[in-house]
Amino acid sequence: MFVPAYRKLPLTEIERRAEEAVSALQQCRVCPRDCKVDRLADKTAACHTGRFARVSSFFAHFGEEDCLRGWNGSGTIFFAMCNLRCVFCQNWDISQMKSGTLTTPEMLAEMMLSLQKQGCHNINFVTPEHVVPEILEALPRAIRKGLRLPIVYNTSSYDSMESLRWMDGIVDIYMPDFKFWSQEHSFRYAKARDYGPVAQRTIREMHRQVGDLQFGEDQLAKRGLLVRHLVMPYGVADSEPILDFLAREISPHTYVNIMQQYRPEHKTDRYPEIHRRLYYDEFQQAVRFAGNAGLYRLDQRSIASASRLHRSYDRHEVMFDL
Repeated sequence: MFVPAYRKLPLTEIERRAEEAVSALQQCRVCPRDCKVDRLADKTAACHTGRFARVSSFFAHFGEEDCLRGWNGSGTIFFAMCNLRCVFCQNWDISQMKSGTLTTPEMLAEMMLSLQKQGCHNINFVTPEHVVPEILEALPRAIRKGLRLPIVYNTSSYDSMESLRWMDGIVDIYMPDFKFWSQEHSFRYAKARDYGPVAQRTIREMHRQVGDLQFGEDQLAKRGLLVRHLVMPYGVADSEPILDFLAREISPHTYVNIMQQYRPEHKTDRYPEIHRRLYYDEFQQAVRFAGNAGLYRLDQRSIASASRLHRSYDRHEVMFDL
């Protein structure tokens, strides 16, 4: 019978980590921005988040990968705000506007338990990079009341190594994005010049903690690493080096979702090279890069969806019908 990782840790150890993480908010170093503002005093900087997390929504999500959503949905908790500034963000109203409900540890614990009661297959923390201390504060409260679902850490990969150390042995499934490889693209489109190197080291650490993705008899993911990569116009997402890195430096068994749902949003009208939808052959090229690198565990729903959306017109007009 599957037992979530955090159920194997003494509750006192989780509480110790929570105390350490919360104290770090006094000179915040929870993410690579290293703002060093006093979030305990409700001061804010890059993530616009003070002492407590802000939650945009929580619900049973049926739009995630099949191995997460299953038949009852993935229990997603969407945290407001983000430590990146992606100019193409499809959730910019959540991630870059000062929004969301101020949420105490008790409230966050009750959200987890509510999702479990609804029958969700996991607890899926979306954009948790800047609120790891708040998650750790809430978790013991939820465990005491019977939380027993796997935890999914759904991240941009712009995480600090210290935050990942706090989450070691607590997270069951790491689901990082790998957005860009080059400094040029990272800075232009996410406003974080060091994103590529940070993502490389954080994904290495995530894989060290949980290994390759494993499934239960019900075909749901139980533990391991699932990497998402969003294909973008004109190859600006650096698909080839990213997929090669995953195969050669993480594992050829890495489960990868090559995503085709890019659409121009938010501020892309200021960036003409990405202010259009994705061409089908651009997506196909990324899939070929994965195969050439030796990756074979690709999320098939995304690939099948892309094939259905393909139009047999001139190659320069082959777009996804979004």
